[in-house]
Amino acid sequence: MFLTALAIVDDMGAVLIIAVFYSSGVSLAWLIAASLVLAAMFALAQTRRPPAWGFALLGVVLWYCVLHSGIHATIAGVAAAITVPIGKRRLLERMEHALAPWSAYLIVPLFGFANAGVALTGLGAEHIFAPLPLAVAAGLVLGKQAGILACVAAADRLGYAPRPEGTSWMQIWGMSLLCGIGFTMSLFITELAFPGPGSQAMLLRDEAKIGILAGSFISALGGFFVLRLAHEARARNA
Repeated sequence: MFLTALAIVDDMGAVLIIAVFYSSGVSLAWLIAASLVLAAMFALAQTRRPPAWGFALLGVVLWYCVLHSGIHATIAGVAAAITVPIGKRRLLERMEHALAPWSAYLIVPLFGFANAGVALTGLGAEHIFAPLPLAVAAGLVLGKQAGILACVAAADRLGYAPRPEGTSWMQIWGMSLLCGIGFTMSLFITELAFPGPGSQAMLLRDEAKIGILAGSFISALGGFFVLRLAHEARARNA
């Protein structure tokens, strides 16, 4: 649950970065329209029996307005999710369960299939070990584990948020390593950071994808082995 919560917060941070740094030409009229639709969704949430189809319909309209407002449309999904009530008829849970199979078995695999491919033609060792893929891989492998582990340690030491009960620091370390597995949002930001059909842009996208795939693979293996060692250490001490 701790890892899942971190992944959600991480994705929300990525969406915020996209909204702030990859938005241009903001249209005030469309932004007002999006605000009115969002207000309507909040109002719908206050009704006694809010229908799921109402949030779905207004969510599509919100996405359309945000798309034309100049702010990146990914922010519409986060804004729409905030409006769905949790307690009333367990609406949010039912909507999540209804959408989960479509997301897990169609949308995410289709996104990965369309965006994760790397054209190896013309790529040599000088491209694989270029500064860009090395920096991306280091950010995932070293940056993620260092930042998360340091924040958890600081929160625990200050008494602000003790680490989950019954967990060891080795388990926290392994979980921090697993957070370096970057896929959908990393690839999405890569496409936004290096746009265009030119050969240079395509080369930079491929180099960044190599860094993402390598960093994710190393993080997955590292997390697996650290958590395996943590499990064995706990078994010996039991």
